[in-house]
Amino acid sequence: MSHLDEIRNKIHLDINKVRNTEDTRIPGAYTNYDDTWNFRRFTENFKIKIIEKSERVAEFDLIGIDTPFANAFRRIMIAEVPTMAIEEVMILNNTSIMQDEVLAHRLGLLPIKVDPRLFEMKKDGDKTTERNTLKFKLEIKCKKQKKSNMETSNPDELYTNSKVYSRNIEWEPIGEQKEWLPGGVKFVEDDILINILRPGQELHMIMHAVKGIGSDHAKFSPVGTASYRLMPEIKFLEPIRGELCHKLTSCFSPGVIEIVESQDGEKVAVVKCPRNDTCTREVLRHPELADKVKLLKVRDHFIFSVESTGALAPLDILREAVKILKFKCLKVREELEILTS
Repeated sequence: MSHLDEIRNKIHLDINKVRNTEDTRIPGAYTNYDDTWNFRRFTENFKIKIIEKSERVAEFDLIGIDTPFANAFRRIMIAEVPTMAIEEVMILNNTSIMQDEVLAHRLGLLPIKVDPRLFEMKKDGDKTTERNTLKFKLEIKCKKQKKSNMETSNPDELYTNSKVYSRNIEWEPIGEQKEWLPGGVKFVEDDILINILRPGQELHMIMHAVKGIGSDHAKFSPVGTASYRLMPEIKFLEPIRGELCHKLTSCFSPGVIEIVESQDGEKVAVVKCPRNDTCTREVLRHPELADKVKLLKVRDHFIFSVESTGALAPLDILREAVKILKFKCLKVREELEILTS
């Protein structure tokens, strides 16, 4: 790769600054380079690689896109992919020490395990229907155990219902919800602590959950975290051999650098897994290594980490984000056609 290609496609990490952070690949900026946007070239270069996926966490790479698009996906996943959350709390009785508004706020933050794509948005003035609302009920009272060990001070042994968990909330189907939600509706975790009661204290309330987006309230956000970073790249300007290999290895996160044995039996350092590097730039603090290593980041290779709250799988959240971005683009195109017609 030529020096100019490296400036165009990589970000450089020096000991006290980061260089080439701005993207200069714009039409006309460089001679002998065609930087005009081309759909065929984009489809050839764009790739999605799934690195890790589970029910709650996913790591994937988006390769061949610009930062504005990567950031758009991140922002949409956080703020515009809808979920269901408790919006209205009708408190019939609350004799606990927790104030009504604090209790309602805690209930609103409970993640609900239900597919939001099955529901419609409830607008101001709309009536409650089975297609826009979920109904829940909480009725619980703390009492003393009739037979308990008087020598213990553990509330769980002295009282019943001393702790109110998310599993104590019951779903009450509206209309025919039981038929098209055969698996039922529950909260993502059963052991989320809501309140603490003592004998004689009780809670009785009705809750309505509706569909919403994170830009209206954080409780509707489908992700706990959604972030990205650029793929690190480590270049050796000359071979690093002998005892210097161990010092080099200690400058990076575990697994980034590996020490192998060359054909002549000498220890040689090689880059094993650059994605594990946290870009601490520790290696540049050592004079004997600083001139032998170059630290870079690939400008168009994004490593995404998405942690779902549990309502949707992480990759489903990405798919919904793609649909939303596509809708936005179509909307802009429609408006442009109206303006130019």
